[in-house]
Amino acid sequence: MTTDTRTINDTDTVLRTEGLNIYYGKFLAVSSVWLDIPKNQATAFIGPSGCGKSTLLRCYNRLNDLIDTFRAEGNVIYNGKNLYASDIDPVEVRRRIGMVFQRPNPFPKSIYDNIAFGAKINGFKGNMDELVEDSLKKAALWDEVKDKLRQSGLSISGGQQQRLCIARAIAVQPDVILMDEPCSALDPISTLRVEELIHELKKQYTIIIVTHNMQQASRVADKTAFFNVKISEGGRTGYLVEYDRTERIFQDPQQEATKEYISGKFG
Repeated sequence: MTTDTRTINDTDTVLRTEGLNIYYGKFLAVSSVWLDIPKNQATAFIGPSGCGKSTLLRCYNRLNDLIDTFRAEGNVIYNGKNLYASDIDPVEVRRRIGMVFQRPNPFPKSIYDNIAFGAKINGFKGNMDELVEDSLKKAALWDEVKDKLRQSGLSISGGQQQRLCIARAIAVQPDVILMDEPCSALDPISTLRVEELIHELKKQYTIIIVTHNMQQASRVADKTAFFNVKISEGGRTGYLVEYDRTERIFQDPQQEATKEYISGKFG
């Protein structure tokens, strides 16, 4: 059964998911999620393929709105406001809650313009050179590209491209950064750099990361949510099984399904 996470301490909660059901047409893709995301911590979503991790992640910045058949029931509360209320601008949501995707996706522009682009669109009036430098420093990339700022963002390595995408997200000054398997296309050294970066970024931002790598979740996350999937005639429906401090999820899980997943019996 799904663990009701309403009992988790909500001090400094940034995002609260209240009884969220996610549909594609008539199909229930994710069922009844109650989940509080704490400020300035890293939260990992783990679970087998098809359990709704990425689908839920994209609800937090309304990227699922771009899918015609998508529909949500329940509430996603961000700083006291329901993100799915009729008066909420999805574009503003995506500025406050940024996204880093599975594969690096720099714009076909210079490294400098990759950072400056979003800031310009959002009406940034400050010193652009300082913003670009600060964003690249926060993404631990400045020293590697400071002499290449006018080169294409596509000309650097895959690991550098992913950190460029993180810097691009930082540049629009979000509160939350969503990461959808950000290391799955990277080599081990680049993965380590991103994981180290997550530890630094959570001092200023709230991080939510979807990962299939349980070792990665144990290394970077303060809290971990385990999702599983129910198979019915209609398809595969994801649901939240257990949500707790990461060390407890991996060392003393309370649900049998979590124990089996962590031990490698399925997934």
